[in-house]
Amino acid sequence: MSANEQPRQPRVFAPDDPALVTEPSVQDQIPDIDPAPPAAQSVRPTLSELGRRGLRWGVLLLAALAGAASLGLAAWFARFVSAALARDDWLGTATFVLLLVAAFAAAMIMLRELIGFFRLRRLDRLRRDVAAALAERDQVRERKAAMRLAAFYAGRPEQSWGVRRFRDHARDVHDPGELLALADREIIGPIDVEARGIVIRSAKRVATVTAMSPMVLIAVAYVLVENLRQLRTLATLYGARPGFLGVVKLARMVFTHILATGGIAMTDDLLGQFLGQDILRRLSRRLGEGAFNGALTARIGLTALEVIRPLPFLAAKRPRVRDTLAEALKPLLPKIKAASNT
Repeated sequence: MSANEQPRQPRVFAPDDPALVTEPSVQDQIPDIDPAPPAAQSVRPTLSELGRRGLRWGVLLLAALAGAASLGLAAWFARFVSAALARDDWLGTATFVLLLVAAFAAAMIMLRELIGFFRLRRLDRLRRDVAAALAERDQVRERKAAMRLAAFYAGRPEQSWGVRRFRDHARDVHDPGELLALADREIIGPIDVEARGIVIRSAKRVATVTAMSPMVLIAVAYVLVENLRQLRTLATLYGARPGFLGVVKLARMVFTHILATGGIAMTDDLLGQFLGQDILRRLSRRLGEGAFNGALTARIGLTALEVIRPLPFLAAKRPRVRDTLAEALKPLLPKIKAASNT
């Protein structure tokens, strides 16, 4: 810089400004004396690349072996059945009868699955009609939805008294939303009490079995089976009666709702508020897993109750997760208190 030039004024700039040009370092300015030709430069694969390549070949190997084994088993079974049916003695007759029984059982399973899907769709359609009537505040549409709800539960003996009370008082209701609130209180409210008991019993079993199970695999399998059974029992209680595929669809809906609302994180926070963070840190691994699995089962059950329920909570009392959790963790409370005192 010459003497005539003015000194540069200080300025503020961002380090990631693309207009800035960095000067090359001294190391970059020194040319390579003997650069290796591009052909001589070898690129070594990383461990992740080797793992991905090996995994693809391994999957292909397992798929080919599994396909070959399945074809061999199917061919052996076909030869056995054809040979047995070709005989004229008791073996051929017994094979034919067993095949007829298997075909009849498969047809009944398919029919049960179709009926379960139809009932789930019917309950979902009723729920959508109720939501539309409440959103539009249409009394005619609300009365149709309420009467469909009463007809849906009229054939159940345990709900006959509530349906009769609803029909006796329905003619005196004229305000928008009050008719469905009456149906919620008289018809769906008693079902909620029984549903809460189902959720508490399932959470108790999951918490106890997880805390006492000697193997993690057994505990995981039991938690999965118990939650699927809980979903099916709740759906049957509200009138859906789904099959296995219907329960899987319902489980997907429940877990989607849980993930959308952050239910797993809320379960962890609620467990910490219920037991206390200090007690949670002192718990053993088994007791902690039992408490968390029981709380998660209660969360899944109450979420399933909201998903399956044909009405939103209008007049009936919404079950509280904290109260349900207190009832579900009763078998573990003595052990938890003993662990907190040590």
